Amino acid sequence: MAFKLNGNPLAVDVPFTVGDINYPANWLRLSTADEKTALGITEVADDPTYDNRFYWGNGTPKTLTDTNEVDENGDPVLDENGDQVVTLGVKSILKAQEKVIAGSLLAKYDWYVVRKAEKSTAIPSAITTYRDGVRTACTTRETEITNCADTAALVTLYGQTEKDGVYTPNMTQYPTDPNS
Repeated sequence: MAFKLNGNPLAVDVPFTVGDINYPANWLRLSTADEKTALGITEVADDPTYDNRFYWGNGTPKTLTDTNEVDENGDPVLDENGDQVVTLGVKSILKAQEKVIAGSLLAKYDWYVVRKAEKSTAIPSAITTYRDGVRTACTTRETEITNCADTAALVTLYGQTEKDGVYTPNMTQYPTDPNS
């Protein structure tokens, strides 16, 4: 909650003055609602916050799909190579992030693949299974993102479900690292 005095914001944990009386920084935290009201201090709801992966700062949903940019005449905007300028939508951005995550999970064990190529030394089955699981999870997560019809569905996908005090992610999870 935020506070206002005479219509002006009043910061918590900052000393303030009303008339000739100075109030300490902790006064807003320690005072009762009646004491605040007696001074003319009102409590107002905090401004809402929105997940910036899906919404602009004012709560407007970001575009989910890629957009071909056009100028004021409706003509395509082209880059220096003559290619159409495309602004990526939320889904493309999230899918690209999944590829980066999967790549970083796989990179840890790339040396096994190099060793196999150079020395014909077998890759341990736990590592092969893990790497296959990472690729499968990445593909599944990208499909889950693609299948979201609207912003609310994406927010739900990136959320979690609670049952009996246990929270479970709604999105497919990457496999557990075999060496963790």
